[in-house]
Amino acid sequence: MAGNVAVIAVCGHEAAYGRALEGRLGPDVGIVPNGRALFRTVAAHLRRGKRAVVVPMTLGREPGLVADTARTLRAVPDAGPGAVLLTEPFGTAQHLVAWLRAAAGRVPADSALLVAAPSGDPFEDAELHRVAALVRRYGRHTLVEVAFDGGDPGPAEGARRCALLGAERVTLLPASFTAVDPGGAATVPVADAGPLVPDPALRRVLDERVADAHRRWSEHGDDGISAGLAAADHHGHAHTHPPGEGHGHSHDHGHAHGHPHEHGPGTGHRHHHHPSAAGADRGIRSIA
Repeated sequence: MAGNVAVIAVCGHEAAYGRALEGRLGPDVGIVPNGRALFRTVAAHLRRGKRAVVVPMTLGREPGLVADTARTLRAVPDAGPGAVLLTEPFGTAQHLVAWLRAAAGRVPADSALLVAAPSGDPFEDAELHRVAALVRRYGRHTLVEVAFDGGDPGPAEGARRCALLGAERVTLLPASFTAVDPGGAATVPVADAGPLVPDPALRRVLDERVADAHRRWSEHGDDGISAGLAAADHHGHAHTHPPGEGHGHSHDHGHAHGHPHEHGPGTGHRHHHHPSAAGADRGIRSIA
C-alpha cells in the first residue's frame, strides 16, 4: 500500500462488525464498523494528509452497508476531490455462490450441507435461501439446508433438520466472514468447512478492489460514492466485477446510474449476469 493512502475495510454483520477480520487483512488495512468509527477514522487520515480508500466488506447479502458507507463518507468534511474513494463491495451474491460451491466441492457427497450466516433483515435472509438453492442446483449434494446465527433456524436446529431428512453427517459452510458455532448437542456428526475465503484470497481481492477504485478515479474522476448511495435500492452495488478479475475496459460515468449491472470477466456488456453454473465457475477460478 502506498504510504500516503489509507485502506479501510468497513464491516457490518457479515464480518461481526470487524471482529471476524482482525488479523486477516494485513497490518496496513484498518478495520472499522460503519458510522462514527468510520467517520472518525477517515477524518483522522485526511488531517494527516492521507487519502482514504474504503472497502465495504460484504459478500452480497448486505447492500445496505454499501449505501450507509457512502452516506458516511459524503458527510466527512474537508475532503477534497479524490481524497476519499469508495470501492466496489468486496463481493456480490454471485461471488458468494461461487465461494460456497468451491467449499462444497471439498466436502464428501454423502454429507448434508448447512449454509450458515448471521441473520440480517428479511430480504438478506431470503437471499441466503436463494444462494443455497443455487449451490444445491449446481453441486453434487442432494441435501442443502440454511441456518442463521441469531435467527431461525439456528445452526443447531438446522443440523437437526438435516438429520430428520436422513443425513448421517452434516458439514457447516459459513456464508459470511464469521465462524459458525453449531451449538447444542447434534444427533449426527457436524464438521466445519472452515473460513469461506482463505486469507490470501481475502487480501488479493481487497487489493484488486482498491486498485480498481484508483483506476476509476484516475480515468473517470469517479470516487464511487454516488454509485454507492444507490446500492441498497437495487440490493447490490450499482457496478460490480468478480473477485480476482482485473479490468481491461472502461466506463463513462458522466451519466446517472439508473441501471445496476454486473460484469463477468472479459465483458463490458450492460446486462446482469445471473449466478448460473458458468458464472459460478468463473468465481471459483478467481480464488483458486
